[in-house]
Amino acid sequence: SEFYLLGLSDDPEIQPLLFGLFLSMYLITVVGNLLIILAVTSDSHLHTPIPMYFFLSNLSFVDICFTTTTIPKMLVNIQTQRKDISYPECLTQVYFFMIFGGMDNFLLTVMAYDRFVAICHPLYYPVIMNPHFCGLLVLVSWLLIFCISLLHVLLMRKLTFSLETTISHFFCELAQILKVAISDTLINDICVYLAFVLFCLFAALGIFFSYSQILSSLMKLPNTASKHKAFSSCGSHLCVVSLFYGTGLGVYLSSAVSSSAHRSKVASVMYTVVTPMLNPFIYSLRNQDVMGALGRLPGRVVYCLDGL
Repeated sequence: SEFYLLGLSDDPEIQPLLFGLFLSMYLITVVGNLLIILAVTSDSHLHTPIPMYFFLSNLSFVDICFTTTTIPKMLVNIQTQRKDISYPECLTQVYFFMIFGGMDNFLLTVMAYDRFVAICHPLYYPVIMNPHFCGLLVLVSWLLIFCISLLHVLLMRKLTFSLETTISHFFCELAQILKVAISDTLINDICVYLAFVLFCLFAALGIFFSYSQILSSLMKLPNTASKHKAFSSCGSHLCVVSLFYGTGLGVYLSSAVSSSAHRSKVASVMYTVVTPMLNPFIYSLRNQDVMGALGRLPGRVVYCLDGL
């Protein structure tokens, strides 16, 4: 009826340090991404290039939810010095972790396609990336990831576990749960590989194709200034893609190369906590429009408060 999460460390002396560190990173993640959402939704200057900032606000929302799926439960366990998580809680955590992790993949792919259309087909950009089509892309992504995540959870419910199952992680990760199941996991493993192809491989190929076409178009531009201006609009997205896929790849490489569970957990921290925390800084520091919107945000808040 319950699992035991070993967490990042059993050393009681560093538990307060872990609690303070992860609480700080969680608060920075929530506040930073929330500021991006407020800046995009409240500033009319960011409503003109609708697709780019529409997808960015969705990415910030997903990053908040992605981190909230794992970190609050981890903080509660550290504070209460307990390691247990109920079976329904674990299934719920797996479900939402897959949803928001998958949405990160889909949104990064859609944002790469947006940059591809903007740079390679600028004249058709307003027609192709119209608000209805952009909304449809996000809606289809949500529906697809909901269904796939639900399938994994339903298959997990058919598995059997020992009475005191220990998971060598700080949250319920699907791969770790399949390792500790005592029943046959063949169907689950097949679905995991298929989901990997859809979530990671398909998304990575889509991003690679988009940027290969962008690079080809940039090489045809007549002067360096035009190339720099066009490529600068992709800089933030490239940084986020490199960080997300780089840390995610590091998790699976560390698991494959080394049998150390500690290394795998540390690598998981990178893409579950660090990457969502850094995304707002990457997009705000590298994007003058977002920086300007954030600068105007306090004035808008004061104006709204005065109106009340």
